[in-house]
Amino acid sequence: MKIFYGLRRVKLYKKNVVALGVFDGVHRAHQQILKSAVGIARRKKLNSLVLTFFPHPKKKESLQTLDHRLKLIATLGLDICIVIKFTREFSRIPAQDFIKDILCKKLKSSYILVGRNFRFGFKAGGDSETLKEFSSTCGYKIKLFRIIKINGRPVSSSEIRKLIMKADFDAAENLLSRPVSVMGRVVKGSRRGKKLGFPTANIDPGHEVLPCAGVYAVKIILEGKKYNGVCSIGARPTFIDDENGSGKKRKIIEVHIFDFNKNIYGRILEVEFIKKLRNQLIFKSHTLLIRQIEKDIIRAKNLFTHH
Repeated sequence: MKIFYGLRRVKLYKKNVVALGVFDGVHRAHQQILKSAVGIARRKKLNSLVLTFFPHPKKKESLQTLDHRLKLIATLGLDICIVIKFTREFSRIPAQDFIKDILCKKLKSSYILVGRNFRFGFKAGGDSETLKEFSSTCGYKIKLFRIIKINGRPVSSSEIRKLIMKADFDAAENLLSRPVSVMGRVVKGSRRGKKLGFPTANIDPGHEVLPCAGVYAVKIILEGKKYNGVCSIGARPTFIDDENGSGKKRKIIEVHIFDFNKNIYGRILEVEFIKKLRNQLIFKSHTLLIRQIEKDIIRAKNLFTHH
């Protein structure tokens, strides 16, 4: 998949099947749109193109970082991806200008595929009806997709965010059609885990939505290989008599990978959440913390033998 950041360098000489949307989460409903674009493009001998936006026009926290989103989109077989930086200036483009100047002239759209509730243009003034109005004059066909429901739940990014934040991984996975995961770079930490005998990788997840604070059994993906481990989200394991006496720390992800001792600072890890083991606790001593970590590891390993 060829990726363009912005429209300035985009030069297209062939008609395109355009899937239009933020696609935060690349969930089942998104996959339906994207796979349909690929299918139509192959049948009509056109290019399949996804036009997406970053940052999210409405959300401070996304289901994924942009890199994570693009990685998932690429697996679906799209030919071209164009990422539009959603700036104040871009948000002021009227809906009709977005259609005529970008979708028609720049992208040479032969088909446009969108979710039925998709809005675009200045003050969200454009919708599926607006796209229909311009379809004959601009020469494209439009295909609309309804909201999918599974077990009574709408397949939507906002619904999945809620499920992830309360650690309901089974329900979220059902809507996503894959395990719940976060992806981020390993950054330098305080090395406290190593001092306790349990070295951890500290991961910066950007603005990805995280499960509630707690300890989790996880699978870690590094360079295509999967490892088992445990993960702590929220404050670091804390002590009542810690540095500032409050027991409060900044939010962070720490992952302990079983039977692993390589230096992976600066590398990108993907962490798949399997099950929440417990809530976060405050410990009176290092000894009590170590005992609890040992219990967490035993419980996680038992879980993996049956997973």
